[in-house]
Amino acid sequence: MSTAAPALPRRKLPIGLQTLDKLRSEDCYYVDKSGLAIDLIESGTYFFLSRPRRFGKSLLVDTFKELFEGNRALFEGLAAETRWDWSRRYPVIRISFSGGVSLAGTGLAQRIRENLRLNRVALGLSRPEGLPEDDLSGNFADLIRQAHLSRGEPAVVLIDEYDKPILDNIADPQAAQAMRDGLRDFYATLKDSDQHLRFVFLTGVTKFSKVSLFSGLNNLKDITLDARWSALCGYTDADIDTVFAPELPGLDRDEIRRWYNGYNWGGTRVYNPFDALLLFDNRLFKPYWFETGTPTFLVKVLAAQQWFTPDLASLQADESLLMSFELEHIEPAALLFQSGYLTLHDTRQLRNQDILFTLGYPNREVEVSLNRVLLPSYGVPERLGLQSRLTLLEALGQVDMLAIETSLRALFASIPSDWYRRNPLAGFEGHYASVFYSHLAGLGLDLRVEDATNHGRIDLTVTLPGQVFLFEFKVVADAPEGHALQQIREKGYAEKYLGQGADVHLIGVEFSRTARNVVGFEVETITG
Repeated sequence: MSTAAPALPRRKLPIGLQTLDKLRSEDCYYVDKSGLAIDLIESGTYFFLSRPRRFGKSLLVDTFKELFEGNRALFEGLAAETRWDWSRRYPVIRISFSGGVSLAGTGLAQRIRENLRLNRVALGLSRPEGLPEDDLSGNFADLIRQAHLSRGEPAVVLIDEYDKPILDNIADPQAAQAMRDGLRDFYATLKDSDQHLRFVFLTGVTKFSKVSLFSGLNNLKDITLDARWSALCGYTDADIDTVFAPELPGLDRDEIRRWYNGYNWGGTRVYNPFDALLLFDNRLFKPYWFETGTPTFLVKVLAAQQWFTPDLASLQADESLLMSFELEHIEPAALLFQSGYLTLHDTRQLRNQDILFTLGYPNREVEVSLNRVLLPSYGVPERLGLQSRLTLLEALGQVDMLAIETSLRALFASIPSDWYRRNPLAGFEGHYASVFYSHLAGLGLDLRVEDATNHGRIDLTVTLPGQVFLFEFKVVADAPEGHALQQIREKGYAEKYLGQGADVHLIGVEFSRTARNVVGFEVETITG
């Protein structure tokens, strides 16, 4: 008779911990990234990695630091223990802007001076006489040179949150540009210090072009979309099942995947560590990561550019668009991708060798939360929120078509007439469908935008147990014309879902430019 394997002991959850020393000394759960870290070190010298906030970047930087400083005790039982040459210790210069900089000019200079001072103290070095304190590039270059000469090993430079001074001032273009220019001059020091450097690693959220921020650093390799390093930050599905196995009982494993898995940079899909740890601690499914920073600036950009919100579920872009962030022209697709609100769903190489990326939401947390915060910018009052969602959710669950129609009419009726008069989005043809889609997406249901069939694409499909709702939208001048439902019938959109034991509801919705509301709502049901 076989016996069940003993349950693994639960450990401390490393919530908020960003140093390997503290994480290991407090016997926390740890997903071993040391093997991948060594693989990267062995593959080159200059690297850049972009990842969203709260994704474990600072812990990765600290892991590099502990490796190069030769702190072997921290890596006992880990992949690095038998792979690293512990006989050599390198001087490590760690620059961090994680605290942010709120003032342009002197604020940035003061933060850089403090970083340089702390590194000199840690390495036992002094600032040479005759070198002006306000010569930041000169002091940085001298620090790198002295670190190499004093220790007999080339220096390691680790820069964490390299772009945070810019992002903290993103709503003020002039201040953000001043930050960018100051950082460009500072980072340019690295290109003339090659003979003194063993390893350089920069990480942050956004990817600025080499021209705008990394002038001259032609040897800086961007590994953001390199499949080999896709899981360098974040937890994989296997990590959740093994390392965090003691935390899984009592939680729906499939729901964990739906809510938090899905971030992809061309290789292995990963979870945001912050979400996973807070879920295991609180035992509730909530938008933990999203709630730590409402994307106010992003929402303003999307609304200002009259973004058609259904496109967020499936957006195509090429690499130049996706991987370049410029203050003079902020491209929403790049902002959405780099900040973690969209991720890679598909990658395809075209005949001309260009690479085409398809982006979409990484998971339910982001899809639900982002659409909820978008609605006020599209005219829907925040006060409508919860009760309106509950009403529509109940109506869909009970397949109460009259209640669904009533709920949607109330949704559009809630948009104040003043909003239409003073907002450029009012003349945007996609406004009605954007409000309709984001309202439904905020319910957390299974939605498919531009759902492909053999006869064309359905505007929106909503699936519930035993029920499928097919929505087609049309904008009319005034009176309903009946073309929305007619298109569903003529194109045979329902065929895809027939014979699966579910009732299929064909719903044609028509919005009037004059009435600014739903004027046509036709329904036909095919019993499963």
